[in-house]
Amino acid sequence: MNLKVITYPDKKLKEVSQPVEVFDEKLHKLLDGMYDVMLASNGVGLAAIQVGKAIEVLVINIPNEDDEEQHVEDLIEIINPTLENLAGSIFYQEGCLSVPGFYEDIERFETVTLHYQNRDGVKHTLHAEGLLSIAIQHEMDHLKGKLFIEKLSYSQRKKFEKEYKKAQKEKNKK
Repeated sequence: MNLKVITYPDKKLKEVSQPVEVFDEKLHKLLDGMYDVMLASNGVGLAAIQVGKAIEVLVINIPNEDDEEQHVEDLIEIINPTLENLAGSIFYQEGCLSVPGFYEDIERFETVTLHYQNRDGVKHTLHAEGLLSIAIQHEMDHLKGKLFIEKLSYSQRKKFEKEYKKAQKEKNKK
């Protein structure tokens, strides 16, 4: 499957994703392709909307604490997610494959409980904290058509817009 990450300011990123109803080979191929794109792009998470598919599908693979590598056995394929038991507060410097080269401290819930389905439609519950909790919340924002930059203050957002436009002009000169 030939997938490409859509980048800001593409309007497709604002689209709200729809629940998955069919768990078939087509979905499995999308999940496999998303995993490959995420790894090739040095990401820890990817939402289907970021590759142009407006469905409630995420892949997350947090690097292993021991060797900092992303192991396929740590991959979490998340379909039709919902959150509950949102607790605590944590700031983390986030980036996004759809907003390349920009990083900013974002406040998120420190712990969450995630309910989701896997690639075969089997329901699961996961209690997440720290980076996994942050990644889940970040990717789930994509399902609602939201980017992490929308959590910035007005002045931070204006600074981002200016820096991003400048970076795009430099990129286009090359």
